[in-house]
Amino acid sequence: MIPDEKKRGSFLPFCRPTIGEEEIAEVVESLRSGWITTGPKVSKFEEIFKNRLGVRNAIAVNSATSGLHLAAAALNLKPEDEVIVPALTWAATANVVELCGARTVFADVDPDTLCIDPDDAARRITRRTRAIIPVHYAGQPADLDRFIEITERKGLAFIEDAAHALGTSYKGREIGSSGNVVVFSFHPIKNITTGEGGMIMCNDDALADRFRLLRFHGVSKDAWKRYHRGGVPEYDIVEPGWKFNMLDIQAAIGLHQMNKLADFNARRAKLAALYTKLLADAPEIVPLGLTRYPSVHAWHLFIVRLDLKAVKTDRNEFMLALQEENIGTGLHFPTLHMSSYYRGKYGYKSGDLPNAEKAGNSIFSLPLYPLMSEGDAEDVVRAIKAVIAKNRRS
Repeated sequence: MIPDEKKRGSFLPFCRPTIGEEEIAEVVESLRSGWITTGPKVSKFEEIFKNRLGVRNAIAVNSATSGLHLAAAALNLKPEDEVIVPALTWAATANVVELCGARTVFADVDPDTLCIDPDDAARRITRRTRAIIPVHYAGQPADLDRFIEITERKGLAFIEDAAHALGTSYKGREIGSSGNVVVFSFHPIKNITTGEGGMIMCNDDALADRFRLLRFHGVSKDAWKRYHRGGVPEYDIVEPGWKFNMLDIQAAIGLHQMNKLADFNARRAKLAALYTKLLADAPEIVPLGLTRYPSVHAWHLFIVRLDLKAVKTDRNEFMLALQEENIGTGLHFPTLHMSSYYRGKYGYKSGDLPNAEKAGNSIFSLPLYPLMSEGDAEDVVRAIKAVIAKNRRS
């Protein structure tokens, strides 16, 4: 039990990146070297991922959104093509499909883990379907075996949105090691950060070459190959591309963050276990369930569901009340199919994807990051119980 005390004296943010002196010194070294754009540190960062995951290609980009965009663009989608994504995800998963000219089809999620439901995704496949993009949600893996079976049987492309999943494992295999197209994120709230950044993993050499081409204007040589000693500045434009490359000053942070990933994730797991224990006597707050298949949870997020029937408030008001208790929270995510653009374009209505919609109205994320103390986690749960006590239905 947590002792009943007054609210926390200072605000606890939802997230704070863990940046050490090693990262700072590496960035300073890049700045002093005169090479701050894509260069040797990006190449070294890519090598770390290739060696860790045993995959032939790692392509660093300036965000996971850029990585997903390149993965969708490489499908050469046409306006009548469809790509299936979960209804509970960050906008980027679906937006890249739209930006590449195809149609987004939303699938429902598992009611317990909120990972995409493979059976519901399979039901939504038509002759126009080109790909499925599952999300490894909150740090737990989607059911890869089922999705690989479905996509191989139907001849579909398979792209793993692993923005939440650095350090996650599925049946003994680390996410990113499948050889499929897998996209990681290094946003400041993720398990490691490069400020902003992402990484695409894949075993297909021809596809990797296309990603490298498209991430930098369709230019046949990147700046490092053109301007370092021995490089030739001549280049060709093979096809139009984007400006999606990662910078050396970003990779400089990531080099040291990767050395700390195991410790970061262990700390997240310890705090998650403490949350679970402390919330056991608060039935109005229910943490997400764990996968029914063997997995390692990276604990990118600790998401809970508010029992709306047990309290006299909605989820948003509950989060605001926690702010008044000096506790920051996050929302991951509102249901994407009910947002203005997708509802307007495709005509989705309430009840179409019931598991995602129920979760979208009741979930929120608790603070979870390595710099937190056990006392911080206790403050969070104390505040939750205080808000529940004020709003519990009689």
